[in-house]
Amino acid sequence: MIRELKKFLNYNNLDGYLVPKNDNYFTEYSKINNLAKLSKFKGSAGFSLVLKKKNYLFVDGRYTLQAEKQSGNDFQILEIPYIWPKDLLNIKSKKIGFDPKLFTENTLIKYFNGKADLIPIEFNFNNNFKNKVNKIYQLNSKISGESSISKIRKIKKYMLKNKVDYLYSSACENVNWLLNIRGKDLPNSPVINCKILITCRGKLFLFINKHKVTNFIKRHLKRVIFCEENKLLETISGLKNGSVCIDKNTCSIFEQDIIKSKFKIVGKTDPIYELKSIKNSTEIKNTVKAHLEDGIALTKFLYWFKKNKKELNEKNIENKLEKLRKKSKNYLYPSFDTIAGSGPNGAIIHYKSNNQTNRKIRKNELLLIDSGGQYKWGTTDVTRTTFIGKISNKIKNNFTRVLKGHIAVVTCNLEKNFNGHLIDKLARKSLNNVGLNYSHGTGHGVGFFLNVHEGPQNISKYNKIRLRKGMILSNEPGYYRKNQYGIRIENLIYVDQIKKILFFKNLTLTPIDLELVNFKLLTKKERSYLFEYHLSVYSKISKYLNKNEKKWLISLIK
Repeated sequence: MIRELKKFLNYNNLDGYLVPKNDNYFTEYSKINNLAKLSKFKGSAGFSLVLKKKNYLFVDGRYTLQAEKQSGNDFQILEIPYIWPKDLLNIKSKKIGFDPKLFTENTLIKYFNGKADLIPIEFNFNNNFKNKVNKIYQLNSKISGESSISKIRKIKKYMLKNKVDYLYSSACENVNWLLNIRGKDLPNSPVINCKILITCRGKLFLFINKHKVTNFIKRHLKRVIFCEENKLLETISGLKNGSVCIDKNTCSIFEQDIIKSKFKIVGKTDPIYELKSIKNSTEIKNTVKAHLEDGIALTKFLYWFKKNKKELNEKNIENKLEKLRKKSKNYLYPSFDTIAGSGPNGAIIHYKSNNQTNRKIRKNELLLIDSGGQYKWGTTDVTRTTFIGKISNKIKNNFTRVLKGHIAVVTCNLEKNFNGHLIDKLARKSLNNVGLNYSHGTGHGVGFFLNVHEGPQNISKYNKIRLRKGMILSNEPGYYRKNQYGIRIENLIYVDQIKKILFFKNLTLTPIDLELVNFKLLTKKERSYLFEYHLSVYSKISKYLNKNEKKWLISLIK
């Protein structure tokens, strides 16, 4: 594929070409993956720049080790957004091609503004496989906690307040949330690929493969006009001129140019992101139920692993965990590919085992397990680090520092630490005190029976979104020693409120491996937190465990 792309450069008089991970729906996990086809890199984020004589692969801190292993032979790996290749600092005269359907204006400005002459041109990756037509299904208000009519009313209110005639929502998870619909167009998310144009008068034009729409859905969504996916230009041609709000994160340059031909763009932030991030009481209640079922499966798994006498490998771990989750009648499928990294594989932050890398689980080595599920009705994501045998005091001390950061997040004062930027500092403090750190964010937003990663809220160095009641986030500080081991402790938490006081509450109900803890490094408050957390786990899931599992779990309440 690299050879064909370089021929394409010569034929079109280009100096280079950009290839992103995303498809034209800009979803994190899509079935089409041109970047993997080109570079063999299979992480969930990144892009490549192929020049005539050199190839670059840009990834964030989660994927640098993985990218080196998968793509290092043909690509120079660089971390974004911190590093820029020296020989690209003066590329203003270079012509760099890109597919306008796969890039947003926001992305190109962020990474390439003023650095090159960007040429919109499509390279054909021959993605001709036939997709299964997955039908839409409806979530009723008992599940979602709010009708689609009520949600649309909020959007109309926003448009009126901001003097916007049209809103184009191109993020399919936002459209799914707005209409209370779901589907199976993505491998790990219950999302149907679609986009929507909303008028200030409440008309809704849904751009979707019509074969996915059942008669039941048509009857339920009476106010929706169903349009084919590629009919945006024809649709807006019949509408009056006016102002429009688009989504800077998912409106492609191709679609933006179509919209600009008819409307005046006055905003680039889809208000659905914020509305979706604040879960109502029904969504929280259903998510709590999903975590109860997930906690039962994970606790049984951890007991099984600790007591196991047979030889295991990473694939055995993945399969056992999936088998235990499937015992729940409400479990559907994983919310992302399970990460089971043994020893040095655990240092690869988003590691995925395959036939070449599948490693035996050895005594006296750490095992990092990051997994999640899509349940009726809720999305889970949890990471635990554990082991069999003996572990050095140095590793225990590092695990304890990660744990201290984890506890600092969930117990923090949200009046004082009201955004992810401030909380992220607390999570890193114990590691930073001894010169250690980790290269990923401390937490991401999580959807309600949607994507396991969502915004605008997260816990990172850069996020300054004020946290509000109902927001769900992950709490996952870590530490990684290249070619040796990885440590991560992750719970999902949500923002609750009593009177005017905001605070975090745990959703995850899974024990932490206390054999890895150096209690001498913990404060009295931190030891008290661990006692109360394990007491809460025991009180909620013990009745679903057998006698031996229950006995093991109660031993952790100390």
